[in-house]
Amino acid sequence: MDRARALTAAVAAFADRYLEGRRSVCVALSGGPDSLALTAAAVCTDLNVTALIVDHGLQPRSSAVAREAADAAEGLGAGAIVLPVTVGTDGGMEAAARTARYAALEEARAGRPVLLGHTLDDQAETVLLGLARGSGPTSLSGMRPWRAPWGRPLLALRRADTVAACAQWGLSPVADPHNTDPRFTRVRVRTEVLPLMDEVLGGGVREALARTADLLAADNELLDELAGELARTCVAGDGLAVGPLEQAPAALRTRVLHRWLGAIRGADDAESARPPRAGPTQPVVAAVDALVSDWRGQGPVAVGGDQSSRVVVERVDGVLRLAIQPRG
Repeated sequence: MDRARALTAAVAAFADRYLEGRRSVCVALSGGPDSLALTAAAVCTDLNVTALIVDHGLQPRSSAVAREAADAAEGLGAGAIVLPVTVGTDGGMEAAARTARYAALEEARAGRPVLLGHTLDDQAETVLLGLARGSGPTSLSGMRPWRAPWGRPLLALRRADTVAACAQWGLSPVADPHNTDPRFTRVRVRTEVLPLMDEVLGGGVREALARTADLLAADNELLDELAGELARTCVAGDGLAVGPLEQAPAALRTRVLHRWLGAIRGADDAESARPPRAGPTQPVVAAVDALVSDWRGQGPVAVGGDQSSRVVVERVDGVLRLAIQPRG
């Protein structure tokens, strides 16, 4: 099988469907097989490619690896920019590195789409992790091929395809030691959990998980549209009118509340160009929902705050409103 041709065809199909004639793109290049193969395929598709290489500074040779990735991109005929970043500590190393990476990509893309090298394997891992954590349908619908400005042309292809394509193109990907470090949950899912599931269930688990994401995504798009319409009928200043929410199905009501609470907490919505921050938890959404669906005169629900005060939602005269309460 010609894997290089399959990747090039996938990128060409993605460009035709989503890029609306734009030919200048960025590729987030780590130097690994997925992003390196994506860079090569984008160049072969006659896109004007600039590789953005984020140097997280987390490994002894990180700057040298970033330079090698830049050289590989330039050797393919792409432009290349190395972006050194400082990784913080919020949420652990993985989350902090992701935040720093996406912020650097956002700043450097200069209005261009950014293509990411996520594959079907990454999609399967994302869905399984969401399922294990009890996430809602939005999380279980996984990563989407296009959510401006981020594009994922390779979601229908396997990691083995990108490795084989690199071999065909004579490329030498770098091996990120973090991708095999069992300290990271995703690595253990990749190397232990999914192989065991394949063994027990007779194979095809990754494809089935990716199919589940596609099916849920279609349902989510419709529910999100309906929830948006409901939300517009509930606006009451900076609060939400309870009346329309009381009459709505739970699936739509809780989506409206989740979005509203996410905005309160500063969480980004699904269309944001920035990496998403943590949204409201299910228990918080359920407690606020009880102010609508199980109203018994109960007190306010805490939804955020800091050491000196807390942010609460309370029901006042048929409207959900925010209030700030001092602690102590």
